Amino acid sequence: MYKLIMLIGSLLCLSVAVSAQKQITVPVSGECDQCQRRIETAAKGKGVSVAHWDVGSKMLHLEFDTTQANLNDIENRILKAGHDVDGKKAGTKAYNALPACCKYRVSAAGSTHEPEGQHSARAPHTATLPVAGACEQCQQRIETAARATGVSLAHWDVASKTLQLEYDAALTDLNTIEERILKAGHDVGDRKASAKSYNALPECCHYRVNEQQLKEFTVNSRVKTTQLSSLATARTEVMTSKELLKAACCNLGESFETNPSVDVSYNDAITGSKQIQLLGLSGNYTQLTVENLPGPRGLATPLGLNSIAGPWVESIQLTKGIGSVVNGYESIAGQINVELKKPENSERLYANVYVNDFGKTDVNVNLAQKINSKWSVGLLLHDDFLANKKVDFTKDGFRDVPTGNLFSGVNRWKYDNGKGFMTIFGVKVLKDEKKGGQIGYKPGSSLYGLGINTDRYEAFAKIGYTFPATPYKSIGLQLAGISHTQRSYFGVTKYDGDQKSVYANLIYQSIIGTTTHKFRTGLSFLNDDYNESLNTLKYKRTEVVPGAFFEYTFAPVESFSVVAGLRGDHNNLFGFFLTPRIHVRYEPVPGTTVRVSAGRGQRTANILAENMSVMASARTLQILGAADGKAYGLNPEVAWNKGISVDQKLTLFGRDAMVSADYFRNDFRNQVVVDLENPNEAKFYNLAGKSYSNSMQAEITAEPLPKLDVRVAYRYFDVKTTYSGVLKQRPLTAKHRVFANLAYGIKTWKFDYTVNYNGAKRIPMTAVSPEAYSPKYVTMNAQVSKTFAKKLDVYTGVENLTNFFQKDPVINAGQPFSAGFDASMVWGPVIGRMFYGGLRYKI
Repeated sequence: MYKLIMLIGSLLCLSVAVSAQKQITVPVSGECDQCQRRIETAAKGKGVSVAHWDVGSKMLHLEFDTTQANLNDIENRILKAGHDVDGKKAGTKAYNALPACCKYRVSAAGSTHEPEGQHSARAPHTATLPVAGACEQCQQRIETAARATGVSLAHWDVASKTLQLEYDAALTDLNTIEERILKAGHDVGDRKASAKSYNALPECCHYRVNEQQLKEFTVNSRVKTTQLSSLATARTEVMTSKELLKAACCNLGESFETNPSVDVSYNDAITGSKQIQLLGLSGNYTQLTVENLPGPRGLATPLGLNSIAGPWVESIQLTKGIGSVVNGYESIAGQINVELKKPENSERLYANVYVNDFGKTDVNVNLAQKINSKWSVGLLLHDDFLANKKVDFTKDGFRDVPTGNLFSGVNRWKYDNGKGFMTIFGVKVLKDEKKGGQIGYKPGSSLYGLGINTDRYEAFAKIGYTFPATPYKSIGLQLAGISHTQRSYFGVTKYDGDQKSVYANLIYQSIIGTTTHKFRTGLSFLNDDYNESLNTLKYKRTEVVPGAFFEYTFAPVESFSVVAGLRGDHNNLFGFFLTPRIHVRYEPVPGTTVRVSAGRGQRTANILAENMSVMASARTLQILGAADGKAYGLNPEVAWNKGISVDQKLTLFGRDAMVSADYFRNDFRNQVVVDLENPNEAKFYNLAGKSYSNSMQAEITAEPLPKLDVRVAYRYFDVKTTYSGVLKQRPLTAKHRVFANLAYGIKTWKFDYTVNYNGAKRIPMTAVSPEAYSPKYVTMNAQVSKTFAKKLDVYTGVENLTNFFQKDPVINAGQPFSAGFDASMVWGPVIGRMFYGGLRYKI
């Protein structure tokens, strides 16, 4: 215990000592080696550890302890020695006392020295300051706060936590710059930002976490579990790990149950798979990435959300509309980026066990170890299983969820040499076995059976280098290789698929003149090799897509910024295409943020995997495309997205609140239409006519009572597509949705309650009914959790509290091998009221 106390004390002393050190470079006039000795002698004093004047550049490099010395006193000592300092003139008496060889004010003609009060153009004043922060959001906030009149360069390095400055001392000074950074919520050296400004930072920016743990002090104000950066040019909502604790969140698909922007719905009534919907469009149109590397896509789309365990997730970044050209061209409805827990700063052990009332069990174990100052390693493990073959809320003879086992794991390593070079690499493994269908089904029986076996292996690496002398300049390489295999059957329909993908993205970023002008540019490469079979039909294709991109950021003032990007790609099947995108942010008055965006997206539809639910029916599949074999004979999908959002901060009930509204429109220039209007067939063809989506959302977040967070949202969708010449509302998409979430915390207890109202959805004609609309319905979820000794959380909850579920999700369930059988017309929950419980333990 004594050694532990000494170690903690040493760390605290070291952190204070480091934060008190300041490095700065000051222009000082002089001529020769005698001047050098005189200047350095004058500069040295109590607290000054380094004072070196360079004869060639006329620059004095200083390192000093701000608790024992200050820059003004050092400069005054140099002035008294007879040397001008950054535009400040030494007195005539002191200057005239210098030897003749040191008379730096003599002109080239050998005439008189420069009069006091006048001076030629000065070299920029440079400084390197320790500034506390945690992430890229911090970087943008710090640099924006530092920039103002007279500041030509402001770059904060995430790894070293240092801010590099260049500024004109005649127009501004170091203290003024530091004050702006402090007001933004970031400590500068030993100067602390106020508690109010610090607590206003998003949770991911709370750099004092370790300090709070060491000093054991309590922050009374609460951090919002979902954050929206007012400084980011693109409107990006960050769901923190605390937001994910509001529900069981066994996997990524369940992580959005407390978010009003994303719908999560069942794909069908027998596979148990779910899909997300953004802007009224299916999840196929949302680009899903994991730490900015490709996430589940292609053949993994229908079951991909199940493959990422909720307890692995550190945060989720949600961007509606078009994303960045740096991340590719596929984003149409938006981008969801998942950040996993990092090996260098995660809990050494995190364990989660979950079980519900029909027997589904999830076990998660996260391990992290910092090996030394450069290396760290993490292991994320997940296993879920269900053996109960009689889960049938609808009493139609079909299992509502399949039985089976899913195991997945991630092992990754991080190396950081502290000198600008960093790499992260690792592997991911997934093995998923599902069995479903009619309750009494066994292989070889005459009953309808379902089987889906998936094996997925991934290797990935991210390599980056930040130039030490110019920390605003860096280069990075992202690499990923994926092998995905699926073997499945749906009654007598057999579907197999193999996907091999290779991805590479090289990114270089720097500035143009000053940090007001930033850019990112690079090259990308994507190779997708698909091999699918549907009964006796074979579909093969290989897409090779090299590309290049350039993205420019213009941020002249804190209230205005623009990000404009353009990328060009060449698809070996479809030729060359351009992807332009732009984001604009403007804050006309403090607290009011307006953003607009526009851009193009393109993707190749994987019609079999993305519509696997159609296989759980007796429909005949028809692909109405050219017989060229490129991608089922269909052209790629192209859409243009436009959007505008307004976020208004205000005070309600004496506490901070936020009112937001956004509107997005997608216009498809080409689309692969999935036509289910005839109950006996499913047709796939390229759009001939109009197809568009209008999405409007209004939301308010407030704290009407202390520690009670309330979030209410209304969303309206107008989504229409031309089906065989007729413009119709897209099936199974509600026009109206109302969302409300209440979260209350007191001491070690947390209570969460979520309500969703879903409007009517259009249901295409089926074998038993004409075209119709579903009933409106309400679902409710609730959870209670209790924390013990800051290490153990015990939670219990209920999903679908009202026990509302679709009564007939499987059409013609009694004759699954006859015409009219269809398990894909799902418009509501297929599982009724479900209770669950579990525990989380961390060290």
